[in-house]
Amino acid sequence: MHYRIVDVFAENKYAGNPLAVVLDAGGLSDAAMQAIAREMHLSETAFVRSAGGEEHAYDVRIFTPEREVPFAGHPTLGTAYVIREEVLQEPVPEVRLNLAAGEIPVSFTPDGLLWMRQNPPAFMGELPADTLAGVLSLPEEAIDLRFPVEEVSTGLPFIIVPVRSREAVRRAKIDRDAYEALIRTTAAKAVFVFCPEPYRPENTFNARMFADHFGVPEDPATGSANGCLAGYLLRHGYFPGDSLSIRVEQGCEIGRPSLIYCRAERREESIAVQVGGRVIPVARGELL
Repeated sequence: MHYRIVDVFAENKYAGNPLAVVLDAGGLSDAAMQAIAREMHLSETAFVRSAGGEEHAYDVRIFTPEREVPFAGHPTLGTAYVIREEVLQEPVPEVRLNLAAGEIPVSFTPDGLLWMRQNPPAFMGELPADTLAGVLSLPEEAIDLRFPVEEVSTGLPFIIVPVRSREAVRRAKIDRDAYEALIRTTAAKAVFVFCPEPYRPENTFNARMFADHFGVPEDPATGSANGCLAGYLLRHGYFPGDSLSIRVEQGCEIGRPSLIYCRAERREESIAVQVGGRVIPVARGELL
């Protein structure tokens, strides 16, 4: 079996979030896929389980080093890129991935961006700000109390935490005991913290994501969490209007700068979310 490694949400090689994509993986057992993901030791490893047919729709499963997840953003974009470049070898406008969370279409644009349409965000309840301040080892006044701390999901749930400053984002550090106590009571097992003070003025937010539960202490770029963020911002009127387009920095604090593009639009009773970014190939290999 062959695999590829790509950097997703990257502006340059060896930035963004690295992803391993294993091709022709239909014969692998669950245990084998989990073992390979643990061996790769990246945030996620994706396994292409079926041929795509005329509609370019592929069955794909995604594993962190610790467990399978129903959806994740950078594996969705990265796997679609690998399928287009390595399997189809033709410039099709769209590839569809059949994930545990449902079918996710990925489109390719002339400017080199890939865009995925995520599931409409589900808002699963608010959490006490002081609890999340403790989990993040921050004083309560670091939390931006104009907006709620909230569990949100577009296929994988996250706890969205607004903070006031980039310094608060930089200082955030998971208190393991407080974190373990919290996730015993929540559907979301990952914490996404953001602020409106990016390092680069052309961007909108700076963010970090912590997910020890999945064997990922900190993720350099999290497309699924940023999709949740886009829906959250629209729901709570962070910006005026019924649509938004933002650029989110992530991974800066751990030496893997990433850039995630997000769009959201209110449509009757739901919110439509798209997340985009660039994918850069970095390696190829064979599993023995």
